[in-house]
Amino acid sequence: MDFGSHTVDVVDLAVSLVNAVVPGRSRGRVFAAANDIAELRQRVRSVSGLAPDGQELTDAEARGMARVAQELRAVFEAAGEGKVDEAARLLNAMAVHYDARPMLLRHDDGPWHLHFHGPRAGLVESAGGSLAVALAYVLGSDYADRIGICSAPSCDRVYVDVSRNGTKRFCSTACQNRVKAANFRARQAATAARPECDRERIGDIEG
Repeated sequence: MDFGSHTVDVVDLAVSLVNAVVPGRSRGRVFAAANDIAELRQRVRSVSGLAPDGQELTDAEARGMARVAQELRAVFEAAGEGKVDEAARLLNAMAVHYDARPMLLRHDDGPWHLHFHGPRAGLVESAGGSLAVALAYVLGSDYADRIGICSAPSCDRVYVDVSRNGTKRFCSTACQNRVKAANFRARQAATAARPECDRERIGDIEG
């Protein structure tokens, strides 16, 4: 994808936040909602790079980040179904709600890079604005069809395909391997179910 590394990193954060927080299905199993606020805080904190190292989340911040995740999930669903206009409307609404505004910032002596929140914005506002704008970069480019939902059975985790060839259909290697294994077993079962004469004929052809 022809985006800067910082934008790609923020897109990855959007994916990680949705997959860590929003309930549904994951790799063939039920992915339940957090049982309580402590578990919700833990899930949000598990997304590396989302909050400053060592910063404890308040209950309000954890709930706010869960709300951001749900809003992003709706964008992934719309984009994954080819409803680009709806996905764009949702991202525009997030940009306005979280007061996203371009600003060059840098950390310590690092290079300047573009953020979409002010230096005094709270965690939820800065994350909501930045994550929405990062996805808007993807949606407003030739890579809009790279935003998707895992196509493996019993999995609805999201992804953004940042590979060169753009052929990703699964949220993870685990789901990809799970589908490959299931297809292999299906072929084996189909072969075993054929009459013996058919299997011998196939063996002669393959030999």
